[in-house]
Amino acid sequence: MITVTPKAAEKIKEFMKEEADSPQYLRVYVQGGGCSGLSYGMGFEKAPEEDDLVMEETGIKLLVDSYSVDHLKGANVDYIESLMGSGFKINNPNVTKSCSCGSSFSTE
Repeated sequence: MITVTPKAAEKIKEFMKEEADSPQYLRVYVQGGGCSGLSYGMGFEKAPEEDDLVMEETGIKLLVDSYSVDHLKGANVDYIESLMGSGFKINNPNVTKSCSCGSSFSTE
């Protein structure tokens, strides 16, 4: 469903080790917002919620809530380092339209 590149997995594990409450999962989700309707979010969790899909990819335990599942099918989480900065990037084949700033998107 969602893939995680080796570079992203390395960074996720690094950030998890820095967290005081020892999270076990990475939550990837979409939420309403932005000029195109949806935006991505990521965060650490200690345990899954009742409606979460739980999967493991490249050694990372992922959580995706039931609302986000359809919007994230086939998505890829990567970590990009460039002169312009570094950070996580989600490549999503379901995106049909995105805003000019790249912060929000819509799917069918």
